[in-house]
Amino acid sequence: MNSPNFPPSAITPRIQSLRDTMKKHKIDAYLVPSSDPHLSEYLPVRWKGREWLSGFTGSMANLIVTADFVGLWADSRYWSQAEAQLAGTGIELMKTVSGASLAHLEWLGEHFAAGQTVAVDGTVLGLAPARVLEAVLKKSGAMLRTDVDLFNDIWTDRPSLPMPPVYEHQPPYAQLSRADKLQTLRAAMHGHGASAHFISTLDDIAYLFNLRGSDVNFNPIFIAHALINEQGATLFVADGKVDAALQKVLAADGVTIAPYAQATVTLAELAADTTLLIDPRRITLGLRQAVPANVKVVEAINPTTFAKSRKTDTEANHVRSAMEQDGAALCEFFTWLEQAVEKREEETLTEVMIDKQITAARARRPGFVSQSFATIAGFNGNGAMPHYKASEESHAIIHGEGLLLIDSGGQYVNGTTDITRMMPIGQPSPAQQRDCTLVLKGVIALSSAQFPRGIKSPLLDAIARAPMWAEGVDYGHGTGHGVGYFLNVHEGPQVISYYAMPEAHTAMEAGMITSIEPGIYRPTRWGVRIENLVLNQPAATTEFGEFLRFETLTLCPIDTRCLDLSLLRQDERDWLNAYHAQVRARLSPLVTGDAQRWLETRTQAV
Repeated sequence: MNSPNFPPSAITPRIQSLRDTMKKHKIDAYLVPSSDPHLSEYLPVRWKGREWLSGFTGSMANLIVTADFVGLWADSRYWSQAEAQLAGTGIELMKTVSGASLAHLEWLGEHFAAGQTVAVDGTVLGLAPARVLEAVLKKSGAMLRTDVDLFNDIWTDRPSLPMPPVYEHQPPYAQLSRADKLQTLRAAMHGHGASAHFISTLDDIAYLFNLRGSDVNFNPIFIAHALINEQGATLFVADGKVDAALQKVLAADGVTIAPYAQATVTLAELAADTTLLIDPRRITLGLRQAVPANVKVVEAINPTTFAKSRKTDTEANHVRSAMEQDGAALCEFFTWLEQAVEKREEETLTEVMIDKQITAARARRPGFVSQSFATIAGFNGNGAMPHYKASEESHAIIHGEGLLLIDSGGQYVNGTTDITRMMPIGQPSPAQQRDCTLVLKGVIALSSAQFPRGIKSPLLDAIARAPMWAEGVDYGHGTGHGVGYFLNVHEGPQVISYYAMPEAHTAMEAGMITSIEPGIYRPTRWGVRIENLVLNQPAATTEFGEFLRFETLTLCPIDTRCLDLSLLRQDERDWLNAYHAQVRARLSPLVTGDAQRWLETRTQAV
């Protein structure tokens, strides 16, 4: 399931092959988005066309190829990585403000006019961006084609669909039954006046049917579409992935299995009296085009997107247990790491070794399934790339002094974790300590906030940024993302980011789990990020309404050696001491020996 290795020397002939094919199809520009038929963040290799064609391995970017230009649009999280991976390919990096930017679509509207054709594979283009593209090209007069997947012509060894089996997420961890979830969904459908609902997003499908898989790296999901109506539900999945025993279990809840390729055909055969609910941000243009014109379509966010974001009290308790096991694994890992740092004169220590050791520590814990994303271990300048990934071919040796940023997470049957911590290597400089302290102040400010229930989550972003803004510092990514329950490490609908629109569906509700992860990045020098996961909890009800607060779920010491404690107010010191007291109390029963001593040392009050 790993990405193929695409060396820069392979990129030029691939781009030329695409240009030859474009010429044959009379296409002037070809857009390659980073998406699949399910608009996933992490893609099966089959749909990593942008990566195969450009050599850029970041998870989010858009590529445009013309007869005399190739551009990759990426936001600031990926600029350093893209500059390095695109070097020598002839591909120009087009810098955007955020991952939500539509600058690449606007560029097409500005550079192509009547008589010219822009093409994109409609089966992987989201309906929402497709509508923007249609509008800009209509204004410019250029024609849009969405019926061509040119990778079928040029990617001769293109991988097929992944085939690992689908399995059940069972009680006690799957607290709500499949039947109950389907009943809740149908009630929401009725609220929209819909008789049928089509879902393509893989985490929504996994949640709804209490099923899991391993088709996509790091996320326990599987490739499928689903159609739900009043009589039953159809799960469209590749033959052989759901065995006979599981099919029988699903059938008892009115769920039938159909071939994956049948989804588009089934949509095209919907009866004229159907009212179909779809989420325009979670379905592709190709699937929308398959719906007959005489079928009434209602557009709204998938009800399951709301449902899975609001963890039940029982699920929250399972997550707390997962966090304790994850924290205990991190105690063992950091104990090893500190010992390895002390032995650097005798044994070489690299960023790659960190990834292997932290995963091994988690694997020894009950309920562990996999990493929740590729570990980011960045020493000094590498830490300034928010999505840096060390590899055997390219990584840093940890020597000298400075800061080591480690962002990692695990998938457990009872929860998903995501944590970033800073570790000093030798003696960090005063400037590095100042940055770490500013970031911690942002974490504390937002973690301590009380806010109205239903507030649009992007509006909370400024609370975390305020301590840094006061010092003229900012960072180019969001402060927080939703986190699934043994599902995707990135999920919606909430997002704490001023780059996002404060729309109705981003409202904060009790039970949501979100990251808090401000940062400071100084290219080529160092990067700082501290990240905890938090749970929305009821806080108070007053004459002004209901209020929520955050419960910090993540359990791991924040290394005070990275901090300039003189910059912390007394209330911030109190928060840090209370957090460390909780970490020590909950993790102490799960660790022994050196790890126990490390935990005691790193949670001493300041």
